Amino acid sequence: MSIFSGPRGKWAVLAVAVVLSGLALAFGGASKVNTDPAAALPRGAESATVARLEQRLPSAQVDPALVVYSRPGGLSASDRAAIEEDASRLAAVALRGQVPPPVFSPRQDVALLPVPLSGSLPLAQLTDAVRKIRTEARKGLPAGARAEVTGGAGFKVDLASVFEGANVTLLAVTATVVAVLLLLTYRSPWLWLVPLSVIGMADQVAAKVVAILTRTAGLTVDDSTLGITSVLVFGAGTNYALLLIARYRERLRVHEDRHAAMGEAVRSAGPAILASSATVTLALLTLVFALSPSSRGIGMAGAVGIVTAVVYALVVLPAVLVVFGRGLFWPFAPKVGQDDPTRTGLWSRVGGAVSRRPALMTAVSVIVLAVLALGAVGVRSGLAQTERFRERVEAIAGQETLSRAFPAGSAQPVVVISRASAADQVKDAASAVPGVVRATVTDRSSGYARTDVVLKADPGSAASFAAVKAVRAAVHAVPGADAVVGGPEATDLDERAAETRDQRLVIPLVLAVVLLTLLLLLRSVVAAVTLVLTVVASFAASFGAGWLAFRQFFGFPALDLGVPLLSFLFLVALGIDYNIFLATRAREEAARQGTRRGVVTALAVTGGVITSAGVLLAAVFAVLGVLPLITLTQIGVIVGFGVLLDTALVRSVLVPALVTLLGDRFWWPSAPSRPGVSGAVHTETTVAS
Repeated sequence: MSIFSGPRGKWAVLAVAVVLSGLALAFGGASKVNTDPAAALPRGAESATVARLEQRLPSAQVDPALVVYSRPGGLSASDRAAIEEDASRLAAVALRGQVPPPVFSPRQDVALLPVPLSGSLPLAQLTDAVRKIRTEARKGLPAGARAEVTGGAGFKVDLASVFEGANVTLLAVTATVVAVLLLLTYRSPWLWLVPLSVIGMADQVAAKVVAILTRTAGLTVDDSTLGITSVLVFGAGTNYALLLIARYRERLRVHEDRHAAMGEAVRSAGPAILASSATVTLALLTLVFALSPSSRGIGMAGAVGIVTAVVYALVVLPAVLVVFGRGLFWPFAPKVGQDDPTRTGLWSRVGGAVSRRPALMTAVSVIVLAVLALGAVGVRSGLAQTERFRERVEAIAGQETLSRAFPAGSAQPVVVISRASAADQVKDAASAVPGVVRATVTDRSSGYARTDVVLKADPGSAASFAAVKAVRAAVHAVPGADAVVGGPEATDLDERAAETRDQRLVIPLVLAVVLLTLLLLLRSVVAAVTLVLTVVASFAASFGAGWLAFRQFFGFPALDLGVPLLSFLFLVALGIDYNIFLATRAREEAARQGTRRGVVTALAVTGGVITSAGVLLAAVFAVLGVLPLITLTQIGVIVGFGVLLDTALVRSVLVPALVTLLGDRFWWPSAPSRPGVSGAVHTETTVAS
């Protein structure tokens, strides 16, 4: 018995939904920020150990702002005088009122003035301090000279300003895109408001649940994680809503009673929606095995978002739709006995064309996918810190100025933490490594010491990573030092190793989850393997096309480290949804018409709604480009293009062609029930269709 079979059920559902949603919004609170310096570093990495040990040193209380002065052709005498004056004035802002003297580059065209700030300053106070430093540094500088503030303090302030208001913008743009596409899909002045409002509420509730988990379960999230979670909720939730509403409209052509129509719609669309959401949720949860904290956060928060979205789509949305009745579909309200226009529409003709030439359609589809996949040849992975943001903020510009004037590793040295008693031996061992410019003991306590190692090689280069490995080998060999090596360059190296390991572990797990879900849903080995292979082929093609676009049109130097894994997960887990929607309907139709005719009918009746869902999901992922991270832009492009490719080619042409070629073998070892065996069961459904 469905909760929608009677008029009272819907009001009970809405009452419970309103109460629970209100409680979540009222008491969910804000996400907790993890203050552990190693929280953003790979689990078990040596650089994470360094970040924690640094907190035991006096220098941990200092967060420097680096003022970089420059003039093409060399700093003039008046420039140098102004810099000296700045050193005196900036002492009022500096920690303990002390600013060390400026350091000039070998060519005398760049000067570096470190301004130590307290490492415990809240972001608001740190922002005020950096703004004062920037104002003072430019106040008396002669024309033609330039002053830029970078360093740890400069980066924190600039990156915070880049993200300020970004998630609000993302939410607004996402909601607008969804609203426009729903309006175009339903051509109704108010129907689109219902799924948008329900999924919008699901997004807000999911955000509050994630916030609770950050305070109770140690979940670590950042702005990009929250942005991805919103995109998943809106994209997946709206897809489920589109499928449910399509089935509801279909059943309204059979039943006068809207409660009975909704009950059948939920029973018929529910299994496919639950299977799809379970696939995405389990695929996201495989990220808990990742070493990368960012990936683990996305996995947990994304899973919360998908579960929330499916609950609202299958429980709350049906109740709201039933409340408003048929008038919600005006001016195209379905009537009892009305023919289903999808049976003879565009997708019916597409299915007929595919079924007549399945071998040719398969060959053409495979060739298109293979050509697109070739775009991935020569793909590069790994962006430097200064390359990860689309906006070139002042801290990044200052870092680049420093890198051109001083040895490449001067601004961000390799950090070695060792026992204080062995600090000198560690310094000597690091100094002897080829590619090291200098090693200096910069801080020590009773137990530990810090040695800064400046490398000659450019950050992010193969030579730089080789030098880090050599430094690690050298200092690890110092007896009794217990030395560990970290810092930005070592962190980059550890992140690359972690991402490689995560890809090798998580990608097979995702494939296993998708394959198992399809086996349980379709009870067919051939169908499950075939559908998984088509989605993997779709990913390969979209990945190749994405890298080609990044290289030729966007000018990105490389893919960020997490892009391949996250793009694969989102595209395979979400892309399989459309194959699930198509295959479950094909199995239902095959029981009455046979496999070849059944897949054509399935494509005819699902083509419109799945295409709308695919376009909407692709547009929602493209909205990730609103956020300033190149990582999110790359994920949005790859997944967005992949969803369109999967919708327009793989699901519409390749899969029907393969099903037609395989015939009943597609369902092996099971087989759809034939009309003679269970005709009574399917008679009503046939009339309904």
